[in-house]
Amino acid sequence: MNNWLVETVSGVLLRKRSRLALFAMLLSMLSSSVNAAELSSVDELLGAVVGVHARVPPQARTAGALGTERFGSGVLIDSNGLIVTIGYLILEAEQVEIVLAGEERVPVEVLAYDYETGFGLLRATAELKIPPMQLGSSTGLDPGEKLLIASYGGSQTVRPAIFAGEREFAGYWEYLLEDALFTVPPYPRFGGAALIAPTGKLIGIGSLSVGNAVDNGQQTMPGNMFLPIDRLKAVLGDLLTEGRSSGSRKPWLGLYTEEIEGVLLVVRVAEDGPAMAAGIEPGDIIAEAGGKPVLSMADFYRKVWSQGEAGDTISVTVIKGADVHELEIRSVDRYQWLHLQKTE
Repeated sequence: MNNWLVETVSGVLLRKRSRLALFAMLLSMLSSSVNAAELSSVDELLGAVVGVHARVPPQARTAGALGTERFGSGVLIDSNGLIVTIGYLILEAEQVEIVLAGEERVPVEVLAYDYETGFGLLRATAELKIPPMQLGSSTGLDPGEKLLIASYGGSQTVRPAIFAGEREFAGYWEYLLEDALFTVPPYPRFGGAALIAPTGKLIGIGSLSVGNAVDNGQQTMPGNMFLPIDRLKAVLGDLLTEGRSSGSRKPWLGLYTEEIEGVLLVVRVAEDGPAMAAGIEPGDIIAEAGGKPVLSMADFYRKVWSQGEAGDTISVTVIKGADVHELEIRSVDRYQWLHLQKTE
């Protein structure tokens, strides 16, 4: 493992976590890049990080896995009440509200849930007298850079973080992000949390806790995965007008898998999804897609998506015990399977 990482992470873990120490650290990181007239206080910057509370009906497709009461964070990014968060917090929600300082609650409208990137967008239904956080750039970061992570709750939630790197991330729910950001050490309140550069600008939105934020092939270190804010910039227009990214609709099979030493094992299938209809069951092994061997989770997704768009028939070969089954699966658009609702 790189010496810089051992030293910097050890320093972070041993640092005193008092409010005054954190304020001193924040001010020292921010003062070199932000004019005092532009940033009157750390609290003003962190005021843009709001709480997100979503209520999801019990019959929702994702209720079993994600729950019916979901809590996390979001970040105000313009003066008209536009808030970016992690999409799974608001997925299939029937009611969403944000929580401001002093526990003030404001209803919001769900503008977008983007399965392609993972972002969610909200719009407050009342005026928010809070300065928005400016968008920075998530590209060009160097491993070892010092960053900040903040969730709802002001300066008491802020923790220092070390940028561990940018790389591909494959999620078991048929999700692939080619430029995910990874940080260490682990931050527990990651859902929708703000990843903040020393300039005081937003560069990422918290998605997951992962066991391999650092992975050099020999040793791993746990941390967090963030969605890069440059991805949001690229699709923001689509999200505001269409509620999702534009472009072709990828075929969705309803498979939840785990990669074990290069072998892709089915751990769950979506209720009433294409994979279930085709007879795929937990315990099956995904051997091929499109007639070609599957080498990894990411490789499987790419070989599925290369066969067409949502609604097209996808060729998948699975191993059930000692038997090999070549299946033709009629895919769907995942949005059609979800119980998406309009919230206000």
